[in-house]
Amino acid sequence: MKRPLPARYLSPVDLADLLGVPVETVYQWRRKGTGPQGFRVGRHLRFDPEDVRVWVQSLMERAA
Repeated sequence: MKRPLPARYLSPVDLADLLGVPVETVYQWRRKGTGPQGFRVGRHLRFDPEDVRVWVQSLMERAA
């Protein structure tokens, strides 16, 4: 990821846009437990940008 992460919590749409994947992929990762850790604010799903960064870094390390 070359562009900086936002300073606010990310919605599934934000995360999908950031990673260039369909929103449904974000939900599939959540169901399978393979994506970045998310949390609920009421009924809204959110992702901490730092958790996303750590998750992406782990993917990059595994691929190396």
